[in-house]
Amino acid sequence: MSLKFGREISNNLQSSTTREWLVTNGIGGYAAGTISGILTRNYHGLLIAALKPPVARTLLLTKLEETAHYGGQVYELASNQWADGAVAPQGYLNIESFYLDGTTPVWNFAVGDGLLEKRIWMEQGENTTYIRYSHLRGTQKLNLSLKALVNHRNHHGGTNMDVNFPEDIIESTNSGLKITIDPNAASLYLSKTNDSTAHYLSWERNNTWYQNFALEIEKYRGLNHIDHHFHAATANVCLKPGNAITIVARTTDITDINQTTLSKNTPPNRETELIQLFYAGSSIKSAPSWIEQLVLAADQFIVNRPLTGNPEGKTIIAGYPWFTDWGRDTMISLSGLTISTGRYDVAKTILHTFAQYVDQGMLPNVFPDGDSTPEYNTVDATLWYFEAIHNYYVATKDRDFIAELFPLLAEIIDWHIKGTRYNIHMDEDGLLYAGDWGVQLTWMDAKVGDWVVTPRIGKPIEVNALWYNALLSMVKFAQVLGKSELEYQRLATQTRSHFYKFWYEKGGYCYDVIDSPNGNDPSFRPNQIFAVSLPNQEILKNAPTETLLPRSQQKMVVDKVGQNLLTSYGLRSLNPEHCQYIGKYGGNQLQRDGSYHQGTTWGWLIGHYVQAHLQVYKDPQVARGFINPLAGHLANGCIGNISEIFDGEPPFTPRGCFAQAWSVAEVLRGWLLTAQF
Repeated sequence: MSLKFGREISNNLQSSTTREWLVTNGIGGYAAGTISGILTRNYHGLLIAALKPPVARTLLLTKLEETAHYGGQVYELASNQWADGAVAPQGYLNIESFYLDGTTPVWNFAVGDGLLEKRIWMEQGENTTYIRYSHLRGTQKLNLSLKALVNHRNHHGGTNMDVNFPEDIIESTNSGLKITIDPNAASLYLSKTNDSTAHYLSWERNNTWYQNFALEIEKYRGLNHIDHHFHAATANVCLKPGNAITIVARTTDITDINQTTLSKNTPPNRETELIQLFYAGSSIKSAPSWIEQLVLAADQFIVNRPLTGNPEGKTIIAGYPWFTDWGRDTMISLSGLTISTGRYDVAKTILHTFAQYVDQGMLPNVFPDGDSTPEYNTVDATLWYFEAIHNYYVATKDRDFIAELFPLLAEIIDWHIKGTRYNIHMDEDGLLYAGDWGVQLTWMDAKVGDWVVTPRIGKPIEVNALWYNALLSMVKFAQVLGKSELEYQRLATQTRSHFYKFWYEKGGYCYDVIDSPNGNDPSFRPNQIFAVSLPNQEILKNAPTETLLPRSQQKMVVDKVGQNLLTSYGLRSLNPEHCQYIGKYGGNQLQRDGSYHQGTTWGWLIGHYVQAHLQVYKDPQVARGFINPLAGHLANGCIGNISEIFDGEPPFTPRGCFAQAWSVAEVLRGWLLTAQF
């Protein structure tokens, strides 16, 4: 798959501005932008540092505004859109090509007979961004002017513009400049690497605000869409043909820059190692190049979360640019991001990390950005934890790890039986009940103020499929450890024997929720697919009598979900024939959250649709066909990545987070299921 774009895309304002790029640093920080260079989000910048990894993400360096002087001509390379609608300068017209080198974005700018290359990458484990300019071709020297536009704000937005900054916010250092916009927070250091072959580099201080950048996507989201950035200094560089210079933006004053990352955004051979681990772990010989690209994308979501007594803790960022690490998203994503890619040590570390946060039998739903106190408003994150642990064991046969976690898992089951937060408890029929008014507990968790859009109080179908799977996992783990599995088997049998209550005979499909305050909910939603995909055949030992639904009903579910909810990029969250269906996602927060689970397509659901289809039809070629359209999406949206959601209507425009962990994870896992079937 070629993720390279020539002038037909790069010089088209809309096409180059709607396509984005992302690089990450493994501790929650990132850099992101558009091909054109136009800022469209609060979250675009060259250094968004995680000051308290993996949170407290702060925009420090927004842009380096480039102007090239070559052959007596001036070439603007930067692009901006302003509040009055003007686009100036229009540097995107000088982009000859843009492409990804692994996960490194690369631009080639044509300047007369010269060619200037620009690369951006980050140091892993540090809040450090590299921007490298190489004079690849030409007959003359190239003088490059780089205006450093800086800021110091939360990445969610809201610049505190003060036009009366004192002169001493910009200081000279041995290696470059130190810029301190906020005296109570981190400084930004700008310098160059020691390998520079530039003829000279000089810094010219400035003290000017660039006001009224127009952020088109924030406007679409109904948010404040005007931003301002501070022009702190300008770097003047002279490059002869063959010369290069790397500008470094970082939060610490380090003069000895790591030279191993000068042409890659990862240490030597890291990307090769990731691909090798994928093939070694999956035991397949080859995969399409777009799947290999997703293996690299998967690594961008795995970040450090240092813990007391465990500085090596790890977690998963749910989505870029705005999410942190969510318990539910982490556990859903873990199998695809780590186990499918052969990174078992990372999977184990993440499972260990979250074990330390179990409280009253529950995993946290979210670690608030900048707040160390987790929130536990989720019924399914803990149950997905069992699925992730089971998948880890199947891949590794790590009995010692199961023995270590077994007491905690047993405690979790006990809490769910006797009851825990938010009225989560096992009912007399063995099914799991959950819900309090005003609280969103399932993955369909949109809430605006006091309005829970899809409350789903009662017994949600996917929650009970997960509950059944957790009990079967405990049966398996008890057997592995030589413990009695009889009680867990009894509970699983009880759950399975009452699962028939979910069948909606009149509709020929499953209720979404039963025993709710308003009765059984016949809304046709994708959650029923988990009743087919989740009861893992490895656990059931291929015993069809122990599946949650008879084979005839499994087929009806798969067929009707495919006919009514399947799109090119995932499953719709609600049947288009439903009176509350909304096919386009957008508007202000009320409008967006009101449509989030009312028709919006979710990419991550494709993995379980494929798994369910395989269980019913046993045809990997057909099942893979449902995944393949997502290959084209990698050349749109965030290049080389997969978006969180899509419209429910053609052309299924990508929305939400431009790079989502569980979307990447489930496409990888689903594709691998078809390859290994």
